[in-house]
Amino acid sequence: MESLATQTLVIFVIRTVGNPFVSRPSPALTATTLLIVLIGILLPFSPLAAPLGFVPLPGGFFTFLAVATITYLLLVEMAKRPLMRRLMV
Repeated sequence: MESLATQTLVIFVIRTVGNPFVSRPSPALTATTLLIVLIGILLPFSPLAAPLGFVPLPGGFFTFLAVATITYLLLVEMAKRPLMRRLMV
């Protein structure tokens, strides 16, 4: 679940050279990306969970998920900026 969230949401960071909070993504990209993450979070709580071998995660995991995802996205942004400066010269 953590990998799905970080690797899907990183699209928002790497899609632009500048600040991802200033350059707004298209509504279609936003909707589909958030839908993928939402499906990944809800799947262990659905009727499909048992046949797929999924189990619901404890509530505390979602705090970890939020912190880990935000940290990962910030680190990607911090790594992207110097790289882009070097490539744009």
